[in-house]
Amino acid sequence: MPSVTEAIRSAGIGAVPWLPPRTAERFQSIGLSCPECHDFLIAISYRSLARGNSSAYCTRCGAAFEQKQGIWQGLPKRRLAYYAESIEASEKSCHEPGGGGDNPEYYLALPFGEPRRGDSSLWAMRAKTFRYLQTKLLAGIAEQGDTPLHILDLGAGNGWMSHRLAQSGHRPVAVDLLTNAENGLGAALHYVRDLPELFPRFQGEFDNLPFEDGQFDCAIFNASFHYSGNFDRTIGEAIRCLRPGGVLIIADSPTYSTEGRDALLQRGSRRLDLEETWYSTEALTGREFLNPERLIALEVRHELEWSAHRCWYGILRACRPWLAKWRNEVEPPQLVIYSAQVKTR
Repeated sequence: MPSVTEAIRSAGIGAVPWLPPRTAERFQSIGLSCPECHDFLIAISYRSLARGNSSAYCTRCGAAFEQKQGIWQGLPKRRLAYYAESIEASEKSCHEPGGGGDNPEYYLALPFGEPRRGDSSLWAMRAKTFRYLQTKLLAGIAEQGDTPLHILDLGAGNGWMSHRLAQSGHRPVAVDLLTNAENGLGAALHYVRDLPELFPRFQGEFDNLPFEDGQFDCAIFNASFHYSGNFDRTIGEAIRCLRPGGVLIIADSPTYSTEGRDALLQRGSRRLDLEETWYSTEALTGREFLNPERLIALEVRHELEWSAHRCWYGILRACRPWLAKWRNEVEPPQLVIYSAQVKTR
């Protein structure tokens, strides 16, 4: 088996994992667990999860699991307090001129439209990444007869990927820390006019997902994995929520080679470089990038076998590593999609 380092440097495309057949009774409902004590709470149908303002109460610890304005409040109170400052900073940043605001056309077009901010290059890359996910990875999984796919959209932001997945007939569940109406889960209301029913939305954190074990076919970290403060815990929690043979995908998180990582840290320019490539974690700090050592550690720890997939983002981005080397500059991050199949338990 080639090493992760070799996979990162190759242009090869990993095979689409095989999924065992889903049992007929699966996913008539989604099992929720208590955000406080993790005890089983209730099983609710997919459609009902996205409707109204429901609530459930844990018989073990008495905690309330509430749905407000259609968003399930899946953060324990102590964790909501922990993230309060970061959430406030992130919400302030979304009020910059030229954002989506309350214009539904802005959100309905993502990621293929022409955003009015100075981030058109970012959305152009995300559009290509999504096309690849849709046509190569998800289509390959669906060919095994598992349609619709039940997908965790982790780091869903304004819900654009869940919107596109739902349009394609899948059943996404969107998870994010932010719930505001511009760059958080509240913005998903714009998609109501485009979908027969809105997808379920949960405010939650990567390391404490409010779902019972083994329920999802696929978990996608949507330009968000690098926000994790502990890759090991984050991967373990996503795997817990996947059914045996489920597929884990990390998309649009920056990757450095070992040499590039070391040079970046030595020059003390990590933050600047990430900001220049639209992957700043100014508000929600995390580990910020992937590298071969981290990927290998996750591979060994969780018995995974990463496949590396590369999109074509254009000649200018492809030439950036060589230009940086020629100019004796810090290596720019590479965008690689990683997928792995969870072992049958």
